[in-house]
Amino acid sequence: MSRKRRKFTRDFKVEALRLVEESGKPLTQVARELGVRADLLYSWKRQSSKASNAEEVFPGNGTLSPEAEEIRRLRRRLAEAEQERDFLKKAAAYFAQESK
Repeated sequence: MSRKRRKFTRDFKVEALRLVEESGKPLTQVARELGVRADLLYSWKRQSSKASNAEEVFPGNGTLSPEAEEIRRLRRRLAEAEQERDFLKKAAAYFAQESK
């Protein structure tokens, strides 16, 4: 049985981090109260500390730009081609060894 992936809005993430900072509660307790995994909240905190301003934190809404989608598609095709190449190398070595 598969679980549907939950998506959180930028506002939810920012508010969750504000709650961690202002409440004085441990991050794990805040995560439990919000119903999210603690490691996810740690990840959001790490992302927010890397950003130089508030607009850079949690950009987008989960959709990729056309360029990023093209890169993802090409990387997937490259991985498939590499798997096929490796399989054919092994098959060629096997049959070459068998014919001796």
